[in-house]
Amino acid sequence: MTAAVDPVQTQRPQALATLRALFRDRPLIPLTVLLFILIGVLELVQPGTVQTTWVGFTVRAAIPLAILAGCQTLAMLTGGIDLSVGTVGSMAAFIVATQATSQGPAVAILLALIAAAIAGVVNGIGVGIFKVHPLIMTLGMSLVVLGLMSVYQLLMVRSGTLIPDQIQWLGSGISFGFVPNNIVVFAPVALLIVVGLRRSGYGRLLFAVGDNPVAARLAGARIWQVLVALYVLSAILAGIAGILIAGLSNTATVSLVEQSVLPSVAAAVIGGTSIMGGRGGYSGTIVGALILTVLTTLLTVLEMPEAVRQVLFGAIIVAVAAAYTRVIGET
Repeated sequence: MTAAVDPVQTQRPQALATLRALFRDRPLIPLTVLLFILIGVLELVQPGTVQTTWVGFTVRAAIPLAILAGCQTLAMLTGGIDLSVGTVGSMAAFIVATQATSQGPAVAILLALIAAAIAGVVNGIGVGIFKVHPLIMTLGMSLVVLGLMSVYQLLMVRSGTLIPDQIQWLGSGISFGFVPNNIVVFAPVALLIVVGLRRSGYGRLLFAVGDNPVAARLAGARIWQVLVALYVLSAILAGIAGILIAGLSNTATVSLVEQSVLPSVAAAVIGGTSIMGGRGGYSGTIVGALILTVLTTLLTVLEMPEAVRQVLFGAIIVAVAAAYTRVIGET
């Protein structure tokens, strides 16, 4: 006599398998659902908040974070991380604020990005040639840049800092009531990263290095060149984000962007980029940055202190990384 099969027990494993496949192959779908859930909760907590102007302000705040998270996405694809984005971004913003009055905004921005690129070259050489672990290398570079900028700050104490009007317009302006001006910078950056990762040979090399560096080396890839280029690009992106943050806040200090380092890692992890390398993408990272920005707004409405936000972001990184690892490991 054949035992009856419980249809509920049969459907449950199938549902779990479908959910795992969804997170593995199409993470944008559950991430977008989560984003709209958070927006709905925010509207319930404070009715009337979600309007077209709020959307513009939210996107404006999320764009610098999304650019910083792009640095982490690129580094994580190779199995690394870039903890120097905070000090490099702060350095770029401070250089612009101190040089714009005498050199003009365009030259000041160029000087800032050159300084950022130099920091990226040092990071890349340390990781790619001397085989220093990315976490140690970029953390050490953070301390070096912070020390140099402290000396530079003393030298420039008489000139003071001034954020140019053009940077303020770009970083904090809103056009047509809901379109943030910094989208002008973000759109080409996002397009470059998204298309570059999937359509260019260099993008495929990043995935290959993170997935199996030995196989990539045997296939003829010069991994040290890939890593040097990666950290230079990451530093330039961090510099751009720092300049936008300076325009948004109308201030520049040697630690301006430091508080965004942990959220940038969280946004990349939430977006589905594996901290072990070889898997991920920038589209999910953008949604992850939006999720964290809306979550920050919700915590502000609930009057949660900054310490709670940092604890929450750290917990998000651990929980999401563990969840993605379990999903991938069981499929």
